[in-house]
Amino acid sequence: MVAPLRVVVTDAIVARFEPLFRSLSPHHDWHFAASMAPGPQLELIAEADVLVCARLSAEQAAATRAGLVHVTGSGTDRLALDRLSSGTTVARTAHHERAIAEHILMVILAAQRRLLEVTAQLRAGSWQTLATDPQTPLHRTLAELTIGFVGLGAIGTQALELCGSLGARCVAVRRTVPEELPPHAAWVGTMDALPRLLSEADVLVLCVPLTDETTGLIGSEQLAALRPGAVLVNVARGPVLDLAALHEALDSGRLGAAALDVWWQAPEGMQAPEDTRRLANHPRVIATPHYSGHSNDTFTRRVQEICANIDGYANCLPVRNAD
Repeated sequence: MVAPLRVVVTDAIVARFEPLFRSLSPHHDWHFAASMAPGPQLELIAEADVLVCARLSAEQAAATRAGLVHVTGSGTDRLALDRLSSGTTVARTAHHERAIAEHILMVILAAQRRLLEVTAQLRAGSWQTLATDPQTPLHRTLAELTIGFVGLGAIGTQALELCGSLGARCVAVRRTVPEELPPHAAWVGTMDALPRLLSEADVLVLCVPLTDETTGLIGSEQLAALRPGAVLVNVARGPVLDLAALHEALDSGRLGAAALDVWWQAPEGMQAPEDTRRLANHPRVIATPHYSGHSNDTFTRRVQEICANIDGYANCLPVRNAD
């Protein structure tokens, strides 16, 4: 019999799955506090046995007595984990790898076939093909592309496998070289091999975590090293890429396109920051609001894992994906 725990959920996204939480673990005392005012929410956080969250302020971390803090994603850059008591177990969950890999494939194909540009032409009444305008660019198939992945964790590995299985030549750099080459990878090197990767890449995919080492990793020098007309895809974090350098590369035409799902500033509610709006209006940019992993499958699997971990924690069993 699982001992009932007081579980407080402050993440508004997974709160949409409240019925699933309750059906999977009905014996716990559930409190969904995402929409509560800060004061009452903090009181609940302070009383929680388990806290399920995507963000955690220093004040909230210092107040909680929760023995388990379960993060609803894989990143912890928005959580003051250093303010938690030393005995607190912190667990994370992902399950967004396939969704993001499919997003990467989608935007690569959209950029190669100039999907937004051609749609705009037709909306304006202009039928531009090789049959009507011999100067119309030819697009390339995946089999004609070399895709370079910067970062080869769970997301990069699935994206490489997906793109490679459809014929693309795939190369990658990561902190350490794997013992075994992933399927469909032409080569995988350490970060020291980044210059080689840039020189070969028709498409550059950024999927590294944001750290001191990766902040500003891709700047003017790196963008200039890409093949002319290359496509850049960023599903990592905005600051991995130098913003001014990106603008220059897009404006000069050095970059053929950029597909951005991550940004440099957080929105205010539903209001996008000025930098985001400016880039989203660039004719060479495919812009999405950090939603590449937001599939129903992603969050269903996250809720299932969170509930299983809470039940395991209640019975003094090991917690999966604990730091």
